[in-house]
Amino acid sequence: MTKTNSKTKTIEKEKVVAETINGRFAMMGLIAAMGAYLTTGQIIPGFV
Repeated sequence: MTKTNSKTKTIEKEKVVAETINGRFAMMGLIAAMGAYLTTGQIIPGFV
């Protein structure tokens, strides 16, 4: 007696879009932080 569970999990489209947007904003933040560090020498310009 073998019982198989054939449920498949589906990911909602809204979650995929939200994670994509989140990743893109994170990359933009990293690039902005690198640009600020390269131009001013400080990770957060103006913050001591």
